[in-house]
Amino acid sequence: MVIELTESFEVLDPRFRKLAFPNVHVEELWTGCRWAEGPAWFAAGRYLVWSDIPNDRMLRWDETDGSVSVFRQPAMNTNGHTVDLQGRLVSCEHRGRCVSRTEHDGTRTVLAAQFDGKRFNSPNDVIVKSDASLWFTDPSYGIDSDYEGDAAPGEIGASRVYRIDGASGAISVVAGDFVQPNGLAFSPDESLLYIVDTGATHQADGPHHVRRFKVGTNGTLSGGEVFATCPVGLYDGLRVDVHGNLWLSAGDGVHCHAPDGTLLGKILIPETVANVCFGGAKLNRLFICGTTSLYAVYLNTRGARPRAA
Repeated sequence: MVIELTESFEVLDPRFRKLAFPNVHVEELWTGCRWAEGPAWFAAGRYLVWSDIPNDRMLRWDETDGSVSVFRQPAMNTNGHTVDLQGRLVSCEHRGRCVSRTEHDGTRTVLAAQFDGKRFNSPNDVIVKSDASLWFTDPSYGIDSDYEGDAAPGEIGASRVYRIDGASGAISVVAGDFVQPNGLAFSPDESLLYIVDTGATHQADGPHHVRRFKVGTNGTLSGGEVFATCPVGLYDGLRVDVHGNLWLSAGDGVHCHAPDGTLLGKILIPETVANVCFGGAKLNRLFICGTTSLYAVYLNTRGARPRAA
């Protein structure tokens, strides 16, 4: 006898049933954003930080009591975040047009603001690799209007994906053939890099897919074939679990793709989802940034973390 999952889930492949629990529902933790984005989990403090981009603030949800407070405001219209190997917050700033780091004492360090003497467009999402390198995307959303940043002309003339070397801080282009590069995530063994292209926002019939690259030992990428195309809205931010499954934000919730590309199922959310991250004591709770709200759901899997270098 098959015990059906709750109405929070849509099963498209039997394998999805092993990743969810029959008695679990999606929980709304907080609402009141204009465009929620970029969740990052801090295990030591048991809290989540995420962006509310148009309101120019970062919010903090405390797991110990469920309270929400303002983490930082103004916040340079930050978008995506990650936590580096030393437990520091790394942020993509639309208004700052840079990638910055919040030190343990609260001070801000700019890690990358220019390439070849030209300012970035508006860094969007960032991830860390086990060698301490940081990888980030740089579409134009933060300079397209004053809603999520400061309207301004682009200087670089392209929307690309970059790598910041963990030892030297040197910045290099790792992918340049994107319309609007967006969310990105490594496979559990870091041999693959998945990068979303949301170019359909700027081109008729433009890309609304995620591509898969092979990661070289020297920090280069190869391949880049389309891994999956979003059937509802646009894929945006994503995370990968320990089994290599992709959890992708989409127009109707979160889509789960197996490593072979099959769409296994969906977590249904009543708002467009922008980004997700795994958190909680066992990394088995998926936090979901819907348009105006923060949601969470427990899953029968765990988020992948940078492997030991």
